[in-house]
Amino acid sequence: MNTDSELLNPEWRSPCPIASGLDILGDKWSLIIVRDLIEHSSRTYSEFASSPEGISTNILASRLKQLESLSIIERVNPDKPSRNNAFQLTQRGKALRPVLEELGKWSQIHLKEIHPTIVTII
Repeated sequence: MNTDSELLNPEWRSPCPIASGLDILGDKWSLIIVRDLIEHSSRTYSEFASSPEGISTNILASRLKQLESLSIIERVNPDKPSRNNAFQLTQRGKALRPVLEELGKWSQIHLKEIHPTIVTII
């Protein structure tokens, strides 16, 4: 379990910008959360939990807390508890849109042969 200090001050593997980005977003779930917020503008904890990828509740809570602490997402209403609140992307989070679009395009082009059911969005 990450402490608040680890969330705000992650352990960086190196000064490389790609490695640093992956230190924050390279886990299995963070970009799925960002993807959902790009597609839906805002999502509640329950909506994230019902995503077809099947994120577990403890991982979801941890990722939301981490992304919020890094100002990638924010609560729509900061005074409401997390479970009853929606999250949205900050400007920092919205800046990830072209990254995800390019990753999606790459996946559609280069993974189609080994993942024939991949969805086409181009």
